[in-house]
Amino acid sequence: MAKQPQPISPLKNFFAGGFGGVCLVFVGHPLDTIKVRLQTQPKPQPGQAPLYSGTFDCFRKTLVGEGVQGLYRGMAAPIIGVTPMFAVCFFGFGLGKRLQQRKPDDVLTYPQLFAAGMLSGVFTTVIMAPGERIKCLLQIQAATGETKYSGSLDCAKQLYREAGIRGVYKGTVLTLMRDVPASGMYFMTYEWLKNILTPEGKSVSDLSVPRILFAGGLAGIFNWAVAIPPDVLKSRFQTAPAGKYPNGFRDVLRELIREEGVASLYKGFTAVMIRAFPANAACFLGFEIAMKFLNWVAPGL
Repeated sequence: MAKQPQPISPLKNFFAGGFGGVCLVFVGHPLDTIKVRLQTQPKPQPGQAPLYSGTFDCFRKTLVGEGVQGLYRGMAAPIIGVTPMFAVCFFGFGLGKRLQQRKPDDVLTYPQLFAAGMLSGVFTTVIMAPGERIKCLLQIQAATGETKYSGSLDCAKQLYREAGIRGVYKGTVLTLMRDVPASGMYFMTYEWLKNILTPEGKSVSDLSVPRILFAGGLAGIFNWAVAIPPDVLKSRFQTAPAGKYPNGFRDVLRELIREEGVASLYKGFTAVMIRAFPANAACFLGFEIAMKFLNWVAPGL
């Protein structure tokens, strides 16, 4: 295993992680919109065709009906949240590695990297849960033809007015169930791929852009392979009317399995996988570029 770089400063994490997150949202949001609409579309009545027959049908109908801006519906919430979220995410990963090191130069095993990644998932949930709730509601309202929220801030205000902070943070447990194991897989896979792609005698910090893109994109694929089932449950639960699922995700799971089968837990799979590679490749490339820039302009920061 190639030697790992030492944990970076929280301030550098903030700027580099935030820039990587902005890159991820900008590249990946259109397919995230498609994913959420596929996951939350109502079950068709007998004899009726579903609202969307698949990923490409949803993409076409969204583009025709709402234009390019329809694909970026609800992007303000994740954009606002990505800078602190990815700062906390990468900081959590660095902290998780540091806590497991007996000495500063210890090289961690892959299970230890997985555990460090899971800690980052815990850290990001505080920011991720309300952002996901607002994003999902804005993404589906255009498809229903009802305009209840004028934007992210208006959505947050209405949720708080209707149910307090609990309404804003609805779906937090499911966000944890999605992000903790998925983040472990995400960071472990990225570190593993960086190590195997590093030429003999070279440092992981010298990886070329294509190799960083490949490692980041494939890490995104592995991340979502773990995250899709809880993500489907989360999207359903966060966009459901108040009181529909009194027992939380268990009610959502029972309803989905009973009415649509196990395959329903993988709704939006195609959209997720098409999005995962370019979005996460952009994220890690943005992070690495920003980190190199910060190390150059402020090496002692």
